[in-house]
Parts: sequence; structure tokens; C-alpha cells
Amino acid sequence: MTSTVDPISLPQRTASNDTEIDREALARLLVEIARNVDPDYRARFDGVPTADPRMETLRQLLVSREISELSRVTHLLDEPEQLAAAVGDVLPIAVARATHAQLGEALAPAVERAVQRSIQKSPRTLTDILYPVFLPAIRKSIGEKIDQTFQSLNETLRHIFTWHGLKWRFEAWRTGASFSEVVLKHSLIYRVEHAFLINRNSGLLIAHVAADNATSEDPQLISSMLSAIQDFVKDSFNEREQSGLDTIRFGDLRLWSEVGPFATLVSVIRGNPPEELHEIVRDVLLRIHEECSQALVEFDGDSSQLAGVEAQLRTCVEQKQEESNEGFPWLVAAVALLFLILAGGWFFLSWQSGQRWQAYVSRWQAYVSRLEAQPGIIVAEQQARDGQFYIAGLRDPLAADPQSLLSGTQVDPARVHSQWQFYQSLQPEFVLKRLKASLAPPDSVRLSIDNERIVAEGEAPDTWIDRARAAARQLSAGGPEFDISTVRDVSPEVLEAKRWQAYVSRLEAQPGIIVAQQKIRDGRFYIAGLRDPLADDPQSLLSGTQVDPARVHSQWQFYQSLEPEFVLKRLTASLYPPDTVRLSIVNNRIIAEGEAPDTWIDRARAAARQLSAGGPEFDISKVRDVSPEARAAEHWQYYVSRLEAQPGIVVAQQSTRGGHFYISGLRDPLAADPQALLSGTEVDPARVHSQWQFYQSLDPKFVVKRLTASLTPPKSVRLSIIQGRIVVVGEAPAAWIDRAQAAAEQLSADGVVLDVSQLRELDLAELNHLRESIQTTDIFFSSGKVVPGPEQTPVLDRLADQIKEFAQNARKSGVTARFMLTGHSDTTGRETANASISAARAETVRALLNKRGVAPELLLVRGAGTFEPAVPENSQAGSSTNRRVSVTVNLD
Repeated sequence: MTSTVDPISLPQRTASNDTEIDREALARLLVEIARNVDPDYRARFDGVPTADPRMETLRQLLVSREISELSRVTHLLDEPEQLAAAVGDVLPIAVARATHAQLGEALAPAVERAVQRSIQKSPRTLTDILYPVFLPAIRKSIGEKIDQTFQSLNETLRHIFTWHGLKWRFEAWRTGASFSEVVLKHSLIYRVEHAFLINRNSGLLIAHVAADNATSEDPQLISSMLSAIQDFVKDSFNEREQSGLDTIRFGDLRLWSEVGPFATLVSVIRGNPPEELHEIVRDVLLRIHEECSQALVEFDGDSSQLAGVEAQLRTCVEQKQEESNEGFPWLVAAVALLFLILAGGWFFLSWQSGQRWQAYVSRWQAYVSRLEAQPGIIVAEQQARDGQFYIAGLRDPLAADPQSLLSGTQVDPARVHSQWQFYQSLQPEFVLKRLKASLAPPDSVRLSIDNERIVAEGEAPDTWIDRARAAARQLSAGGPEFDISTVRDVSPEVLEAKRWQAYVSRLEAQPGIIVAQQKIRDGRFYIAGLRDPLADDPQSLLSGTQVDPARVHSQWQFYQSLEPEFVLKRLTASLYPPDTVRLSIVNNRIIAEGEAPDTWIDRARAAARQLSAGGPEFDISKVRDVSPEARAAEHWQYYVSRLEAQPGIVVAQQSTRGGHFYISGLRDPLAADPQALLSGTEVDPARVHSQWQFYQSLDPKFVVKRLTASLTPPKSVRLSIIQGRIVVVGEAPAAWIDRAQAAAEQLSADGVVLDVSQLRELDLAELNHLRESIQTTDIFFSSGKVVPGPEQTPVLDRLADQIKEFAQNARKSGVTARFMLTGHSDTTGRETANASISAARAETVRALLNKRGVAPELLLVRGAGTFEPAVPENSQAGSSTNRRVSVTVNLD
């Protein structure tokens, strides 16, 4: 049977843009379906193209909705923003329907990483979140700990000297617990009578437990009243919701409240409970919340689901401490008796000490009176306290030493504490001493005290008179008057000639000196002649003549004088006569008398034969030979004479006693060792007892050594001794030349001539240019700062380079450079603070320069505060300019 099938006609629809469906496979599937429906028309569908519009229409009819949904989902997955918005719409619902266990396991890693990242990024956020939770807990814990400490201290002090206290101390040693814990354990008497568990939200009573024989009103009424009190306090004082009333005290009763998340536990305590009870109550409340948290949240007045709570509350009510009976404190009585005995002994010893102290005080007052009677000493304050003596006041440096006045007063110097401020007394004798020291009056001027006035008389040059007049004007008001009206002015030339003639006359009167020629030309003095080496040094005779040694040019020829005294000196120096031999001059003859060993007599005879013809005769016929003991004495005298001939050694006393030799005197530390000079004298060193006091010799050799050590001359300067005078030759900086001239002036007073006339000033033109550049450099600071700003870094770099260059060039020139860093400040603030900040600025600049390679030993610092401003403070740039560090260069 055959039938005809009309072609299918479907509504036209816009073709889908979907490209994921295999249209060819779909077309083959539809053709296969048509063949199964009508096998006779199978041939009609053969060769239907895959792009037939009818196939597309059929596909739209069958799967258009699925294709649209699939396209939408694919587009959603390709767009992250839209996918996130879609997931966000359904995520809250999914989280709400998910089980807690699965949700926690799924979210735990992500939440942990998010929290960790948040803490690393901003710890402050987590601190702000936890602050309201932890701060009250910490504050409460600290408060309880302080209360516990004070409670422990009070109970410990109350029982420390009782019989029970000793027993409890032994118990603490035996158990290893602290004494305060044992005291609290036995001494605190308390009992917990009631425990109320109250719901926090509704204020309803959840459970109540009372101790045996404890009386109270209706528990529900008490619970309501406690809740009302809590609400009243919060509303009245605007307290936070989470805070609560911790403690209420009424007579012997205490109410302790512990607040939990859902319930509050209130304990009614009779007596004085320990602070540890807080921990017990808090643990009970914590266990109740752990076991019954859900029931506490859903509590509406029905306590049937909280049956086990009363057993927990019973733990609190069982806490108590019974009172113990104490016997008579025999040990306390014994301790008190022992204390009274010791106190009596102490009072007796104190009385004896007081008697001795009164004797000391009387001696002290005698010493104070002695001080008050001393001129130039003013006692401002004196007191005796705690076995020590204190005295303070004013003292002129020229007055007697208060410490030396303690001698003979029987006051222990170790118990005397004195504090003296130096001042200048206006008493005439002290003013006279200062005037003599400062003016150094010549020999022709005499200063004396006449009716509380200081009078100068005599002759003096005009320069000295001018200095004296200036000194008279500078004398303090109220002091003695300095009258120089009677001092006559003399011409410097005449005065110098007069002094020179006095010096020449002095030389001519000296034995062993023959003045052959002397004259004055062009302000200089010339003298020549003969001089015996044993005669006085003409240069030393200049001392006291006021003749300038630098202007004296002398030329002496050595000769041996035949005058008996010089011959006697030479014989004495060469023969070393023993003490038993006396050499004297009789009628121009030298006579030796006494006893001597034969060896000395032989030497004396040989010396007599060697005397120059025309000189005095040496007669030794009266010298007798002596025993070996006299020989030892002779050896000793030889040693003594040898010592006396040594420069820098002055023999003051020497003696022989009991076969031993004793010698004492003065010795310059630079002189030869007296012990070493014993070699070759045949004197037994074990029999020699010496005592030498150190002094400074004026011998030119020793003076040169000391000048070299004190002045440290540069390499370009040489010190030498020429005809008894010390001559300095070479080039040196001006500062060193000034020091050398000052040393020459000091030495001239002792008769030693230091000639610095041949010194030339070192040419430091290049250094002076660099020195000026350094000294014009300032480091500026901001107000109140001790560290310069970054804009000063180039200035510091340049200054460091200049200082290093200057120090290197100075060393090449034979001088040492020092750089003084002076800190300054403006007048803002207190003066003490300005002085400190100026010194700190100088120290900072030194550290910064040291960091830039400047040697620290080259830098010195000081703080000038506001005392050396660069510009006036009232000027426009005054404050900013005065906040600086300046540099000063010094050459040594």
C-alpha cells in the first residue's frame, strides 16, 4: 500500500548561532526516524542535504530550549564577573542549608589563610577586635592578683611573731610551700553560705544551694533584687553591657559575683575569704556552661533540664575554714623579753657613745675657734652630725691650711669633711703679697704696710710705675689703698748703665775674675777678661742685677789663679782630705794639720811638688799617719767629695758612726745615682745609709732636659748649651715661640739664661689661608635639634677634607694642629638646657667628622650656650644663625 506524504511545513524561526551541535549527525538521526515510521517512503529521504532548512527547523523544535540554556551557561562560565555574581546569589542559601561539620571542614583552610593574611597586613584590626574582650579580663585578673598579694602580706605580718607563726614557718619549710600560703591556709576564717545561679537575660533564678544552718529569705526574691541592683548600676553610671557588679560587702557578709556568657553565679560568704576562692567559683561556673550551655540559652523558668547544676553549686558551698584555738603566746613573751634586754644594752651603749661624742664636740669647737681667729679664713657654717664634723666657708689661697691646723686638737682628720671656697681677702698683708707676686718690684722699690695702707718707696722705671698705677686702680673697693706717689721715676738708659756698672763692680770684687775690658754700645753690654774655673760663674752673678742676660755678650779666658783660696780649692778637690785633716791658709801658705793614712800623705806630698812656681807653699809636715779606721774614713770622704763634685747633687749632711756611714742631701732626678758612684771608692756599700730628697738643679744640662720634655720642640728647633747659656736655634710656629719666651722669663728669675733671640717664626702662609677657610665654616642646626639637617652634609664633607689637609700640612711643617669645635644655641628656653644642647651639637659634629676620616685626637669640643652669638638675637636671622657649631684652629 502506498501513500503520499506531504512535505513537513514548520514555522520559520531564526537559526541558532550555536556551533557546538553536530548538524550532520542530527540530520542522519531524523532521517532514520522517518524511515522507521514509513518504510515505503524511505527513498524520498535519501540524499537529503544536511543543510536543509527543514532539518534546522526540526532541531529548533526539539532542542531549542536546551541549546539556549547551554549557551547561557557557557557564556556565564566564560565571564568571571558574571559567574561571581551568580555564585554570590546562591552562596548564602547553600551555606545555610549545609551541615555544620561539612561547612566547617570546607571553610576552615580558606578562613585560616584569610585571617593569617589579614593579621600580617594589619595587626591593628585584630587588636581592635580582641581589645574589648581581653582588656576587662586582664584588668580583673590583675586586680584580683593585687588583692591576693595585699591579703597575703597583711596576714603574714599579723602572724609573723606568734607561736603559730613559727609553727607555720616550719610547715612551709617542710611542705615546700611559701610562708604566706600557709598563713592564709590557717588564718582566714570564712564559710560560703549560699550560691545563686541567675539567668543573665531574664534575671530568673536557675538554681540555689544553701549551706547547713544558713538562713535567708526567698531565693527568688534575692535573685530578682541582685538583678535589679546590677541594672540600676549600669543605667546610673552608663556602664557597658558586658561589665557587672563584682563584689558587695555588708558587715561580715560578702557577695562575690562571677559573670558567664548566659548565667551569673553569686556566692554569699561570711567572714574573710581568700582570693583563691575566686578561681574555685569561676571553675564551677565554667563547668556549668560547658555541660549545660544549650539549656542555659533556652531557659525560660523551667529548671528540669538543669538538674545537675545544684551538684556543681554544692562545690562552692562546701568551701569554708574553721577557727582554731590559740594558747598563750609564750614564745612571743620570750621574744619581747629578749628585745627589752637588747634595747637596754643598746641604750647604755648609746649613753656611753654620747659622752664620748660630747668630748669630741668640745675639741671640735676649739678647732673652729682656732680657724675663726686665722686671718684670711671665714667660717660660714659648721656642724657635728652622726659622728662626723662638717665645716664650710671661705679661704684665701695665701692663708694657713685648715687641715694643718688640726694638728694638736685631738680631732680625727678622717671624721672632718670640709668644703672651702677660695676668695681674695682684702686684709693688707694678703693684698701686699699679691702685689709683690704680680708686679715683681725691682730691688730699688720697697713695699710696706703703713696704717692699713700699702706704700711703695724707691726708684723704678716708668713702665713699672704704669703697671703699679693700673694695679692700684684695679684693687677691690673696701680694700687697702696702694700709694705709689713716693716712687721716683728714673731714665731707663741711666738705670741700665747703673745696673751694668754695679754688675761690673761685683765681678771685679770676685776672686779669680779679672775684668780686662767692658763697654756699652748700641744698647748692648760687652765684657771680656780672665776667669778661674773655680770662681763664681759671671752669668749666675747677673741674677738680681736686673740686667737683661740676652743683651750681655761676655768672653772669658780660663786661667788658674795662684791666689791661696783657689789653690786650696784645687787641692781639696784633687786630694779629698779626710775629716781628720784640715787645710787652711796661714800667711799665704797652705797648711795641712791632723791625721791621715799614709796613702793620702803620699798623694799630698806629690801634689805639693806639682804646685806652680810663684804660688803659695803647701806644708803637710803637721799631718800624722793614722790607723785603718782612719783609712776607711778617708775613703768615705773621698766618696763624699766625689758626690759634691757631681752636678745636680748637694750634700747637706754626712757623718760616720759605729762603723757605718750616713749621708743625706738633695739630688736632681736627672743626676748620677749616688749608689753607682760608690764603685772604686773602696767603701763598703752595706755600711752606707743614704737619704736623698729630690730637687730641680739649675745646671744648664738638667735645664735643657726639662725644657725638651716640657716644650717638646719641633724637629726644626735645636737646644744647645753655649758658655753656660741655653741657646735655642731654628724655626718654629709663633705659638711655640711664645711658650719658649714665657719659659725664658720664668727661668731668668732663677738665674738661668734661655736665649730665644735666634728663633725665627715658621712661614705658615699656605696654612693660614686654609686656616681662615676652616674657621669661617659653620654647621647650622634647626631649633631644638642636636643633629644637623641633610643640607649640611656637603658642608661637613668639605670641612672634613680641609681639616685632614690642614693637619697633614701642619705635620710636614713640624707643628701639631688642634681643632676646637664650639657649640652655640639661640636664647630660646632655659640657659642650662641651651648649654647642654650646644655641647651636644659640638659632640655630634665631632662624631660626624670622625666618621668622615678625621682623627678623634685632633678634635676638641666645648659648649658655649648663648654666650657667644654670631649676630644679635633681635635681628631677622639671629636665632637661626646662632644655632651653629664653629671651628677654631690652634697650632702647637
